[in-house]
Amino acid sequence: MEKICVAVRVRPPAPENGASLWKVEDNRISLHKSLDTPITTASHAFDHVFDESSTNASVYELLTKDIIHAAVEGFNGTAFAYGQTSSGKTFTMTGSETDPGIIRRSVRDVFERIHMISDREFLIRVSYMEIYNEEINDLLAVENQRLQIHEHLERGVFVAGLKEEIVSDAEQILKLIDSGEVNRHFGETNMNVHSSRSHTIFRMVIESRGKDNSSSDAIRVSVLNLVDLAGSERIAKTGAGGVRLQEGKYINKSLMILGNVINKLSDSTKLRAHIPYRDSKLTRILQPALGGNAKTCIICTIAPEEHHIEESKGTLQFASRAKRITNCAQVNEILTDAALLKRQKLEIEELRMKLQGSHAEVLEQEILNLSNQMLKYELECERLKTQLEEEKRKQKEQENCIKEQQMKIENLNNFVTNSDFKRNQSEDFIISRKTPDGLCNVNDTSDVPGTPCFKSASRSFVVARSNNYSGLSDFSPMVHSLGDVADEDTWMKLNKGFVADLDQIQFTPAVKCQPTPSSIATTECPRENHSEVEDLKSRIQLLTNENDSLQVKFNEQVLLSNNLMQEMSELKQETLTVKEIPNRLSESVANCKDVYKDVIVTMKSLITDKESPTANLLLGTTEITTSLLATLETQFSMIMDGQKTGSSIDHPLSDHWETLRVNLKNTTTLLLSDAQAKDEFLNSHNKGQETAALEEKKLKSELIIIKERYNELEKELCLDKQLLEASRESHEKLIKEVQFLKEERDSLDRKISQSTQRLRVISSDKENALKDLNVEVKRRKDMEEEIKHISIAFATRHKSFVSFHSEIKSKMQKLTTQNSKAP
Repeated sequence: MEKICVAVRVRPPAPENGASLWKVEDNRISLHKSLDTPITTASHAFDHVFDESSTNASVYELLTKDIIHAAVEGFNGTAFAYGQTSSGKTFTMTGSETDPGIIRRSVRDVFERIHMISDREFLIRVSYMEIYNEEINDLLAVENQRLQIHEHLERGVFVAGLKEEIVSDAEQILKLIDSGEVNRHFGETNMNVHSSRSHTIFRMVIESRGKDNSSSDAIRVSVLNLVDLAGSERIAKTGAGGVRLQEGKYINKSLMILGNVINKLSDSTKLRAHIPYRDSKLTRILQPALGGNAKTCIICTIAPEEHHIEESKGTLQFASRAKRITNCAQVNEILTDAALLKRQKLEIEELRMKLQGSHAEVLEQEILNLSNQMLKYELECERLKTQLEEEKRKQKEQENCIKEQQMKIENLNNFVTNSDFKRNQSEDFIISRKTPDGLCNVNDTSDVPGTPCFKSASRSFVVARSNNYSGLSDFSPMVHSLGDVADEDTWMKLNKGFVADLDQIQFTPAVKCQPTPSSIATTECPRENHSEVEDLKSRIQLLTNENDSLQVKFNEQVLLSNNLMQEMSELKQETLTVKEIPNRLSESVANCKDVYKDVIVTMKSLITDKESPTANLLLGTTEITTSLLATLETQFSMIMDGQKTGSSIDHPLSDHWETLRVNLKNTTTLLLSDAQAKDEFLNSHNKGQETAALEEKKLKSELIIIKERYNELEKELCLDKQLLEASRESHEKLIKEVQFLKEERDSLDRKISQSTQRLRVISSDKENALKDLNVEVKRRKDMEEEIKHISIAFATRHKSFVSFHSEIKSKMQKLTTQNSKAP
C-alpha cells in the first residue's frame, strides 16, 4: 500500500498583473496578503511544490521519472495534471520545443530504460484518445468516434475499438502524438487563446519477457496513462457561449465527479462507501489509478493572479484530499504454459516433501497407535463380557441356594409349630388320663399353669411305667409321642409340597427321662420340653433376621451388577464406534484416489503432444501421487488385518477380573457353608449366640470385600473410558489432518483449472492479435498502394495544372499587351 504522490506547480504571473501572492518554501505553499503577511488558514504541504521558476525537466525528474521506470518493470502507472483553465496543465504535460513536457520526456525515457535492460525483450503499443462532451474519440483514427468502455477479468477496464499502434522507437511515437494533436479539440476563450476543450489520455502498453528462458518465464504487461485534463471554468470569467458553453458544462461535470471520487476515497471513515466511478467516462478510465493497482502522481497547477485565488484554493483542497488516497500496486504478470507448469511443479514438490516428511511419519504412527488401542479395547470388552456372564451365572446359583435355605427354614418353622401343637395335646391327654389308684388332682391355686400332679400310685404301676420308658431311645418323649401322628401325608400338607432331606435334619437331643418313684419327676418333664422349644424359637428368629439382612445385601449386589452390565454395554458401543475409524479412513483415501484419477484424465485430455515436457511432468507427478495413495491404502489394509488377528493380545485387566472371580467364588462357598452351619445351629443345643454373631461378622466382612472389588472394577472402567476418550481425540485430529490434505488438493485443482483457463484466454488473445496484425499489415499495404496511385495522379494533375497555369498566364500577358497597344 502506498499513497498517491501529489505536487503543486505555480504558473508564472502575467506581466501586467504584478507579483504573485503565493509563497513557496520547501514543500509548502501559503497565501500572503498584499503586505506580505501570511494567512494561516491558506497554507498547505505536499510531496513537491514547484514555484514560478521551475521547468518541465525538474518536474519530470522529481515527480514522474520513478513511475515511468516502474512501468518498464511491470507496474501500472498514471500521471495527470489538474487545475483551472489557463493554469499551465497542457504546458506541463506537452511542453514546447525548448522545454518538452512530461509526455515527450516519458516516451524518450521509456526507450532509454529499455535499451539498458538487456535480458528482456519488449513490445510497445500506444494509443491516443480524448473525452469530448462525454464521448470518447480516437485521435489516431478519426473514423473511430463515440467508443464504449468495457471491463474484462484479465484486461480490466479498456476502450473497445481504440486503435493501438505498435512502435519501435521514440521518434515514431512522437510523430503519432503530433498527428493526434491535430485532431484534438481546442477553442478560444477570454482566459485562454488556445484552451483545451477535452480531456486527453495518452496510453502506452509495455509488454516484456525474458530472452534466455522465454518459454518458462512470465510475460509482464503494464499500462502507462499520461492524462491532460481540461481546466475547470467559470462562465463569468471565460465569457463562453454557444458551443463553448456546452463544452464547459461537460468539462465541469466530469471534474466535479472526479472530485467526488477523490472525496470518497480520502474519507477513511467510509471505507465501504460506494465510489461513483461509473458516473463519468474520465473516472471510469482512471479507476485503476485511483485506489487501484497503479502507481499514480498528480500535478496540480494554479494561477498566481489575485483574481484567481478562489479557484487556486479549490485546486489546493483537491490536492490535499488526493494525498490521503492509497493504491496497491503490484507487478502484472501473465503466466505462459511453461511458466505455469514450472510453478505447479514446484508446488507438487512441496506437497510431496510434506507427505514424505516428518508430518506423514507422525500421522502414520498415530494411526498405528490408534489401531493398537482399538484392538486392546475390543479384547477387554470381550473379556469383560465373558467375566460378566460368569458372574451373572454364579449370582443365579447363589440366589437359588439362598431360596433353598429359605424353604428349609420355613419347613423347620412349620415343623416346630406342629411340634408345639402336638405337645399341648399330649399334656392335656396326660392330665385327663386316670391312674389305677384314682384321678390326678390338679392344684388350681398353683402358680404353675397346667402342671399335672399325680398321687402316689401303687409300686407295681410305677415299675410298669418305668419299664416302658426304659425301652425307649435317648430322645425326648415329645418326639416319641409324635411318632404315630406326623405321617407322610401330614408332612406334605404342612410343607406345601416341599420334601425335606430328613437325613440332614438333626433333632435336638432331649434329656433322658429317669424313672423315679415319685410323681415330681413326672411333672418336671413337660417343663424341660417347653424350655427347649422356646430356645429353639429364639434361634429360628435370629436366623430369620440374618437371612433378611443377607437378602438385602444380595439385592444391593444384584443392583451393582446391573449397573456394571449397563456400563459394559456403553463401553462396547464406544468401542464399535472407534473400530469403524480405519474403515472410514480407507474410504476417504479411496475417494481421494478416484478424484485424483479424474483430475489426471482431464489434464491428459488437455495435452495434445504426448512427448512434450508437460506430458512427461504430468506422468511423473501421476506416478508419485499414485504411489503415495497406494501406500496409504496398504497401511489401512494392514491396520484392518491387525484388528482381525490381534485377539491373542493380553491386557493387565484380566488379572483383576480373575481375582474378582476367585473372590466371588469364595464368597459363594462361604454363603453355602454358612447355610449349612445355620441348619446345624437349628438342630444343635450346644452352640450359642456368640457363634452366630461371629458368622454374621464374617459375612459382613466378605460383603465388604465384594464391594471393594466392585469399586476397583469401577475405577478400571473409568480408566478405560479415559483411554477411549483420548483415542477419540486422536481420531478427530487424524480426521482434521485428512481434511487439510483434501483442502490442499482442492486448492491445487483450482489453481490448475484457473491456469488452464488463463492459457486458453491467452492463446485466443494471441490468435486474435495475430489476425489483427495480419489485417493491419494488409491494410497498410493497400493504403500505401493507394497513396502511390494518388501521388501519381496528383503529380499528373499538378503538371497539367502548371501547364494550364502557364498557358493562362501567357494568355493574360498577351491580352494585357494587346490592351496596352490598343488606343
